[in-house]
Amino acid sequence: MSAPEHPALVPGRWFDGQSSKARPVVVSLRSTPQGPSLVLHPLSQPGTEPVVFAWKQVGWPEAWNERKPQPRVVIDLRDHGSVEIDAVTEWRAALAVAGERPGIAQRMQTRWPVLLGVTAAAIIGLTLFYRYGTPWAATQLTRFVPLGWETSVAENVLKQMDEGTLKPSKLPKERQQQLQARFNTLVQQAPATLHRYAQYNPPLSLEFRSGMGANAFALPGGKIVMTDGIVKAAADKGLPDDALVGVLAHEIGHVVHRHTTRMVVEQGVLNVGLGLALGDVSAIVSTGASVMTGLAYSRNHEREADCYAIALMRHTALPTAPMGKLLLAIARDDEESANKQKGNERGITTAANEQGADVAAPASASAPNSKDQAKARLEAHPMWSLLSSHPDTVRRATELEQVHALHCGKG
Repeated sequence: MSAPEHPALVPGRWFDGQSSKARPVVVSLRSTPQGPSLVLHPLSQPGTEPVVFAWKQVGWPEAWNERKPQPRVVIDLRDHGSVEIDAVTEWRAALAVAGERPGIAQRMQTRWPVLLGVTAAAIIGLTLFYRYGTPWAATQLTRFVPLGWETSVAENVLKQMDEGTLKPSKLPKERQQQLQARFNTLVQQAPATLHRYAQYNPPLSLEFRSGMGANAFALPGGKIVMTDGIVKAAADKGLPDDALVGVLAHEIGHVVHRHTTRMVVEQGVLNVGLGLALGDVSAIVSTGASVMTGLAYSRNHEREADCYAIALMRHTALPTAPMGKLLLAIARDDEESANKQKGNERGITTAANEQGADVAAPASASAPNSKDQAKARLEAHPMWSLLSSHPDTVRRATELEQVHALHCGKG
């Protein structure tokens, strides 16, 4: 709509910031390509030239409810004070004629369809960013993380674990040397074409520890830890060393795909993205995002490591079926231990309820204390367990037995 030849004039009061007394003015609006400009015509000094403010020089007041306009409009003129207008209806009409450009916030609060559309777009955008944007960005940014930082982190983590949960391995030296030789052969035969990062070649090393249950885990920078428990589990199930080699191939996959580093970067990217989108990331949002990201991305990482293990074992003409059987056996043992633990806890609780508080006190005194219970749970389900962080265990083990996984593609 084109502007009329004589713009509408709206009376107002101008507080110019230099005096506490308001100056009577008449306000008019002119249409420009950038947006309406504001013109003040002082009435106290006849003949004074009008003062013109461009669109960007004005803090335009927003209307939050078109059906219930505010009783007074206050226009922010920044360094030049402000203008108050009581004739709100005339002001809104003049602004519309001059080509008003309401902001997205104003349109959201005055028009429900706009609000719903923006909300839906924001949810879809955040979902896509979380699901696809964050892992992609983290994968690219991880290329710039130096290997020295990873090895430093790995050394500190392993040192802390050695001072806490982990203990020196009790495996005979001959047995350690056998597994070390199999590991070294596997590393030598691993083709560089399986690596996600072409220029990333960390020095892979194998460490033996006890103090945990059946377990194996990879630290950033190339250090892989295998516990006595998983070696014993394979022997108890009558499985060949190919089962343990498959586990090591899986952990090598975690290293060459830099999964631990990517998880750290993913959390940073996600928090920054949420901060930009929401303006602030509260503790609840940040914690929730971390949990959700950990669950989703650990699944992707485990699939990548499985695919790497399948490809590497195929390349070295070794079977993955023993690894699948070992995975299932450990899962069943953990499930039985968990059920047994729950049964014992329910039994103690039931006995205490039946016997009363006076009898329950001695019973609880003879029961393991909280530290012992926590240690038992850690040993049954260690934090760094091969299984605790590996979702979909049964399906994954089946795919490993079949030496094929649909998500790995062909080849």
